[in-house]
Amino acid sequence: MTSEPEVLIEKQDGLGLITLNRPKAINALNHSMALAISEALHAWTDDDEVRTVVVTGAGERGLCAGGDIVAIHTDATGGAAGADSPTGRFWRDEYVLNALIGRYPKPYVVVMDGIVMGGGVGLSGHGSHRIVTERSKIGMPEVGIGFIPDVGGTYLLSRTPGELGTHVALTTARMNAGDAIAAGFADYYIASEHLPALLDTLRTETAEIAIAKFASAAPASGLLAQQDWIDACYGADTVEEIVARLQAHEAPEAAKAAADILTKSPVALKVTLRSLRSARSAPNLEAVLNEEYRVSIAALASADLVEGIRAQVIDKDRNPQWSPATLADVTTAQVDAYFAELGDQELGLVSND
Repeated sequence: MTSEPEVLIEKQDGLGLITLNRPKAINALNHSMALAISEALHAWTDDDEVRTVVVTGAGERGLCAGGDIVAIHTDATGGAAGADSPTGRFWRDEYVLNALIGRYPKPYVVVMDGIVMGGGVGLSGHGSHRIVTERSKIGMPEVGIGFIPDVGGTYLLSRTPGELGTHVALTTARMNAGDAIAAGFADYYIASEHLPALLDTLRTETAEIAIAKFASAAPASGLLAQQDWIDACYGADTVEEIVARLQAHEAPEAAKAAADILTKSPVALKVTLRSLRSARSAPNLEAVLNEEYRVSIAALASADLVEGIRAQVIDKDRNPQWSPATLADVTTAQVDAYFAELGDQELGLVSND
């Protein structure tokens, strides 16, 4: 008995259909899946039989819960760190795929229904037609496992209105449909009950016409409604100052945000803030992905990534012992090390601008 492919690739009625097919794992992305998607997208670039690409996830739980972090933990604990490790090679091909999606010449319609985290944002957030539903839960939870937002996540987070992205990154807050559209992670709101009809209509209409038939006004964004205190607190230059401003602010949500931040990896928080500020001034997605690759490779060799995955996924005790243990203990040199150039192992993406 043969198992089904982890990605279903089909070509029908002018559509290139990509279905992530690991529903039990909420379609968590692995290396072979990333390669299969890349191969399909390259093949369809000049294929006149493919008018529109459509990306969905199998099952009811979500498009993609992120990368396969159990496999990453296996690499990191087994001493397989660095750009030539299995995880390093996976990330290289995944980030190249993220850049390909960002530049894809045909409509790339992605249905961000249910859970869309981490690597799932990389598959969706750079697409041309990003659809969310009433079930969408979108986020970048990396600092909670001692990692740093990647897959072009810092590009998206750094370009939200004001400091909304900084808040989402440092607290690992989840965005609903209204939040995702307000923050620039999605474009259209379509109720999940209309998704089958949308997919049928895409077979005969352009992406714009098909989506317009079913899209409706997105719910109000609670995140956007809080922008005043978020901007006031997260505009600081250091994580310590951000936490201090949050703790001093009168908004009850600010105190909760401070408490949430203080449970995350101190070094990951500091590296993430620097990554976000750097991404904000970067000229394009490719430049951000190049820097994210350096940071990710450094994180793979860090104690906090191993400990964070252990606490959240392996042992599930939810009690990570971070090292360094506090923000004050993190040195500038430790943060700088995450951004060290990789020599001939650089990702090396170049934009077409």
